[in-house]
Amino acid sequence: MPRPALAPVTRRTALLGTFGIGAAAALAGCTGATASDGADISVGSYESDAIPRASMRAMMDDFPGGEVDINVLDHETFKASINNYLQGNPNDVFTWFAGYRARYFGERGLIAPLDDIWAGLEGMPDSMRAASTGTDGSMIFVPSTYYPWAVFYKPSLWEAHGWSPPTTLDEWLSLNEEIQAAGITPIGMADKEGWEAMGTFDMLNLRVNGYDYHVALMAGEEPWDGEPAKAVFRAWDQLLPFQQADPLGRAWQEAAQGLLLENTAMYTMGMFLDQQWQTSDAPDDLDFFMFPEFDPAVGADVVEAPVDGFMMAAEPRNPELARELIAYLGSPEAINILLAGDPSKIGASELADQSSYSRLQRKAVEEIGKAKNLTHFLDRDTRPDFATTVLNPAFQAYLRTPGDIDSILQSVQRQKVSIFGH
Repeated sequence: MPRPALAPVTRRTALLGTFGIGAAAALAGCTGATASDGADISVGSYESDAIPRASMRAMMDDFPGGEVDINVLDHETFKASINNYLQGNPNDVFTWFAGYRARYFGERGLIAPLDDIWAGLEGMPDSMRAASTGTDGSMIFVPSTYYPWAVFYKPSLWEAHGWSPPTTLDEWLSLNEEIQAAGITPIGMADKEGWEAMGTFDMLNLRVNGYDYHVALMAGEEPWDGEPAKAVFRAWDQLLPFQQADPLGRAWQEAAQGLLLENTAMYTMGMFLDQQWQTSDAPDDLDFFMFPEFDPAVGADVVEAPVDGFMMAAEPRNPELARELIAYLGSPEAINILLAGDPSKIGASELADQSSYSRLQRKAVEEIGKAKNLTHFLDRDTRPDFATTVLNPAFQAYLRTPGDIDSILQSVQRQKVSIFGH
């Protein structure tokens, strides 16, 4: 289907072009809450890639309550500095993720409760309500979009070679051998920023140990040096011979281009991968399959489906307008505008217009609908300080020297105890 035209990037979204030394200071709160150029309200955004950035601008431009200034910062800088940002001088409203990391800030009084907003939201299913609820039962987050993590591939390449998506580990290993024999690297991999490999770990853990263990491990309730955790890396060891070399020097966009150019045959990533296809010569030549089953006793009925949306600072500059804005951002009308510019996601509201969904979006809705349980992604399902300072370097260390996994996990366990207190 034709891809919708993107809204132009305005002068304020061009702030990203000046990203550098000042970005960390801005995110820490030195320039956050004051809307520039006379705007009525400010939004902090991690949507730094071109397509979602333009889509965000289009959505904010349609807000009827006033002019919105968007403070766009590099995605990873935003995530890494969020604690300082919220304790400094944050924007009135900011982009964030559902799940553990949203509740973490709610517990610390760093964001405003949104119960009154939720009373007026339409079309939000129970799953979105649960993902947006704080530990005290208050509503703390307004969902906008979500998307699955899966194994992506180019149908044209696979059809040319007669390959079919695997449903079990044995089928996957056999397929990898076929692909390798054809002179193509089977599995793309990137972990330059430290978060990319988290998706592979999550899916391996969910297939090896199941949903309940995964949730407990993320919450700090299971040891990282125990046998179940080690079993995840033994499973990963089986895939390493088929995995793209030197992943620590490669960003996810570069791994996506490797798949697009057919240097690799598949890539475990979020559906935002489709952004790389939207500007290619074959925008519809992308498909996915769900991560295969490793153990029949565990099954393959859990899908990783991160939810993106918005939260409000504990003390916004203009509380009334901030509440009006965040209610708008959770509306089907606002979500439709966002998806028109970025069809790599799915609307959180059931009232969002699905008539223009691409084949990929419709398949994502179907697969997520069949899932028994959903997870939000590792760095959203555990403490931010643990994910960033402990697990990022641990996964990179494993990819660098897989034989050191015992000592790596022992180090993770020591740090886990220090951070979680048990």
